[in-house]
Amino acid sequence: MMDCKKVLTETDGDLEKAAELLREKGITKAAKKSGRVAAEGMVEAYISEDEKVGAIVEVNSETDFVAKNEEFRTFVMDVAKQIVKNNPESVEALLAEPAMFEEGKTVNEALIGKIATIGENISIRRFARFETTDGLIEKYIHGDGKIAVLVNMTSGTKELAKDVCMQIAAARPEFIDRDQVPAERVEKEKEILKIQTMNEGKPEAIAEKIVLGRINKFYQEICLVDQEFVKDPSKKVSDILKDSKILEFARFETGEGI
Repeated sequence: MMDCKKVLTETDGDLEKAAELLREKGITKAAKKSGRVAAEGMVEAYISEDEKVGAIVEVNSETDFVAKNEEFRTFVMDVAKQIVKNNPESVEALLAEPAMFEEGKTVNEALIGKIATIGENISIRRFARFETTDGLIEKYIHGDGKIAVLVNMTSGTKELAKDVCMQIAAARPEFIDRDQVPAERVEKEKEILKIQTMNEGKPEAIAEKIVLGRINKFYQEICLVDQEFVKDPSKKVSDILKDSKILEFARFETGEGI
């Protein structure tokens, strides 16, 4: 209301000019807010009606309070749906697209409008999109938008796929299996384990043998199929998969790394 009164005063009561000025001021305010750090917000996932395409997205805000705002939450879901539909190459490409959810605006213009309306810096940080023809795509949201997981599998039931999503949310794997772990990462870990073992008083020759055993623990921490299944630690994830194979997964945590 105060903003409206101010622009009416500045334009001597000219409603058309006041409306233009208000819009200009809104965009100006949004531009100023865009420089502020946005490390809160939420992650969301959406799967198409035919369950063949899924997307996961992180949209950040300055405060957790905004993440509970229904307008903000609707915007995040709209963005996820647009990613599923249009398959943009990057965040920059997504921002340049016409918004499916706001006629006459690009996604970036719609975003600026939300910044002006909500009053905080908002940014679309990252997304991932998976597609399948005969497989299975599943999602899981934890903590009211704090953690989101998206999985693409060759086969299996929705229950199995949901269990895999929950496993990823809880255990934070970095890779699907050992073949995905970069060789230099493994060699570095072996080097560290060898030094630790020798510091325990073991001779170098014996330390090298001990490292071969301890490196398995390293794999169990970072490789999904080698992890203990959170719902039944007597099994590994590979045991519950049986004939199904995980092709790819994404795990987003709000504000991670900011």
